[in-house]
Amino acid sequence: MTSPLCLVADIGGTNTRVALADGAQVRAGTIRRFANAEYPGLEPVLERYLADAGIGAVDGACVAAAGPVRDGVAVMTNLDWTITGTGLSEATGAARTAILNDLQAQGHALGHIAAPFLRPVISGRLQPGAAMLVVGVGTGMNAAPVHDTPLGRLVAASECGHVSMPVRTDEDYRLMRFGESHGASAHGFTGVEDVLAGRGLERVHAFVTHEAGALHEMKAAEIMAALTAGDRLAQRTAQVWMRVLGQTLGNLALTHLPFGGIFLIGGVARAMTPYMAPMDLTGHFRDKGRFSAFMEGFTVTVVEDDFAALTGCAAHLDSSRG
Repeated sequence: MTSPLCLVADIGGTNTRVALADGAQVRAGTIRRFANAEYPGLEPVLERYLADAGIGAVDGACVAAAGPVRDGVAVMTNLDWTITGTGLSEATGAARTAILNDLQAQGHALGHIAAPFLRPVISGRLQPGAAMLVVGVGTGMNAAPVHDTPLGRLVAASECGHVSMPVRTDEDYRLMRFGESHGASAHGFTGVEDVLAGRGLERVHAFVTHEAGALHEMKAAEIMAALTAGDRLAQRTAQVWMRVLGQTLGNLALTHLPFGGIFLIGGVARAMTPYMAPMDLTGHFRDKGRFSAFMEGFTVTVVEDDFAALTGCAAHLDSSRG
């Protein structure tokens, strides 16, 4: 049976990537990037894409949006776009449409990502078919549990990036109090995202330099460059960040029991991957007292596929065919 031709899109705050897919398979050569600032909404992007490709309509359309999706409507967090199923149908001619949160799309991609794009960082006893967990650490931070059920794959939404940051040491406590008031995004509460996301890394660095006696502000890219160069305070920043990441992932593992694996995505997570082993992510992850041995039942893998969200959109549409 011929696979239906579908259109898939991954909408970020700055760019939108669009591609064609045959069933669950994205056509790699069809991926195009569009600058969001040049368009008033998503529909003109999709119309332009199809016109340039010489395609009048597709069978299905699915998009992944970097923002909350409620009742089938996505409102972009950092972009003045609202995305609806009706709008997708009108722009693409698709009879079947779906709108996913970007993290949900990543969850639907699991099992469809080629092995070279998967980098194990914590080994454990992987249980095929068990629940999985996608954790995004980039501009923001969030996680989504993934369950394969007799009725299909369920990727549940959450906002766990805004729970309280874990506090294990006196230094963690001082960081939490520092984060309550420091920085333009401070809001009287230090959540996980306020420490682990890109701006969180900046906040951790400010905290580390403050503790060293001379507060110094740096952008995330500058911190990473300093870390690569062996700067002492950048290294200390990465150590503190890694401890909080390990604690957070360990808490999520105990909450969701993802024996099928934890999968890290996002630019900050990928940038920090080379430091995960030397800075003992595994030790921080398993630091759960009498449950430390239990933590050996979980694996953590970094996803290095830039187009995983597109794959997830295609897989979701393909699995929903009646």
